[in-house]
Amino acid sequence: MSLFQSNTNTRQPAGRAAAVSLSNPYIDQLVEHYKNRLLKEANLDLLTNTSQGEVRVRIEMIVNQFMAEEKVIVSRQDKENILTRILDESVGYGPLEPLIHDPDITEILINGPKEIYIEKSGRLEQTGIAFRDEAHIRHIVDRIVAPIGRRVDESSPMVDARLPDGSRVNAVIPPVSLNGTLVSIRKFRKEPFQMHDLLRFGSFSEPMGQFLAAVVQSKFNTLISGGTGSGKTTLLNVLASLIPYGERVITIEDSAELRIDRPNVVGLEARPANVEGTGEISIRQLVRNALRMRPDRIIVGEVRGGEAFDMLQAMNTGHEGSLTTVHANTPADALRRVESMVIMAGLELPSSIIREYIVGALDLIVQSLRLTDGTRKIVSIAEVVRDGQGDNQLREIFQFKRVGIGRDGRVEGYFTATGVVPECLGRIRTFGIELDDSIFVPKQEVSA
Repeated sequence: MSLFQSNTNTRQPAGRAAAVSLSNPYIDQLVEHYKNRLLKEANLDLLTNTSQGEVRVRIEMIVNQFMAEEKVIVSRQDKENILTRILDESVGYGPLEPLIHDPDITEILINGPKEIYIEKSGRLEQTGIAFRDEAHIRHIVDRIVAPIGRRVDESSPMVDARLPDGSRVNAVIPPVSLNGTLVSIRKFRKEPFQMHDLLRFGSFSEPMGQFLAAVVQSKFNTLISGGTGSGKTTLLNVLASLIPYGERVITIEDSAELRIDRPNVVGLEARPANVEGTGEISIRQLVRNALRMRPDRIIVGEVRGGEAFDMLQAMNTGHEGSLTTVHANTPADALRRVESMVIMAGLELPSSIIREYIVGALDLIVQSLRLTDGTRKIVSIAEVVRDGQGDNQLREIFQFKRVGIGRDGRVEGYFTATGVVPECLGRIRTFGIELDDSIFVPKQEVSA
């Protein structure tokens, strides 16, 4: 009998889920054995120079040949398990593969090798999936970051990256992390969300959707504000998809996430410093460079620092209809954050001048919020206007009013106009867009 023949009748689940089962030591032994044989005997250079689909076919043929040579006898389910795990480790992301390919999962959170959580329908739940050890996670993280020229090591223990499908990845390793390697993956759909999708999810009301579409098409500068996981990037992508065809759009991001399905969209991505500490390309540099690329619209994935000044400058110098996001809990907080980021640009300007600059650049602030039940909603749309003293003032046009919590834990509430007719309505109509005045009439109070 071959060293790797089995007399066990142990059965493993078929399909992708089997790739993460670590409960059968014999199957684990076979997987490691054939992975080692592949490394020693297969022409890896040839494999890496072919497409991913061809690599999978060739690896499967080679492993089948190995098993035939050694006269290994296993059940069909176990063989599928072995092949899937080897393929996932060789050209995929190991135990994460079934999670990455599950369309219902929106986030994957890894807290060390034995603790993996997922988000489904806005709720977190722990999986039964695990990595073998810390080295196993680090191997998968390296597979993720290497193709885009990023690195993670003791000298650079935090990294932002993305998967080929656009999903965003953040990884933190010891000594910064106290719980082993931590990985957060925010997944993105193959088909980007559209306005009708968010309307179906209850992210906003139909009047709010009509107003936002009119705002984008009428070239108002819009700031999307919200906390982590509130849906800012999704909303940014949806609004960007409403930009009229024929306009040249330049996107600027730390890690490319936006997928705008339209012609004449070009993307720029920031680059961190290399091992020698040189070669960094910042968001601020990219914003400045974008101004030389004949943009009709500039979209910055997120402003975090001094680039806020350059973005405002672009908005103030004829690049109308620009979009960006910022981390803030309310529209008022968003304005204060932008003001503080302009100060970070190193310009010694008085606060009054900065505020006047902001109100001259920004037209609207859209506030997104992730509620306690996991749903994401636009809770406020506010217009930025100038008051009598030339300072900025917010006039809320739409809001989400919470009225209670249902028995199932769902947040209950409704969207309503505030009764404020926006000053920008006249300009919207000059673009040939007609909005019925009735959408600005508030709803009557709804009780829980």
